[in-house]
Amino acid sequence: MAHEAVKRYSEGASGDFIQDYTVADGTGIEKGALLALTDPRTAILVSAGAGNQVLAGIAAREKVASDGRTRLSVHKKGYFDMYASGTITIGQCVCSSGTVNYVSGSNPLTSSGAQILGYAEEAATDGEQVLIRVDL
Repeated sequence: MAHEAVKRYSEGASGDFIQDYTVADGTGIEKGALLALTDPRTAILVSAGAGNQVLAGIAAREKVASDGRTRLSVHKKGYFDMYASGTITIGQCVCSSGTVNYVSGSNPLTSSGAQILGYAEEAATDGEQVLIRVDL
């Protein structure tokens, strides 16, 4: 995969929030991959072509396919460099876009809170890296 999120800043010991989720043993997940949430409390890779998915967070480590592990640590908070799909303005809410590991601007009045990944700390144009304050 490509264009995974890269952690830029930490909020400190009390501000970071990492949570474990169930993952499929046969699935490979890169560190920094944007993950969606399915039932029962399982993290999966965000689907191509499906924007505004309910999000689990960002993979905190790599998960090798068929390695026997079925748990993965997922970032729920922090500051990450991510890639923009379309134009994003400073302070705009962001969600998953139709492109894997890209985020797009969203309207908090029309998006579910579970779809909002966080907020843009800077402006970006299509394909540009942008600093996102992840706050799930």
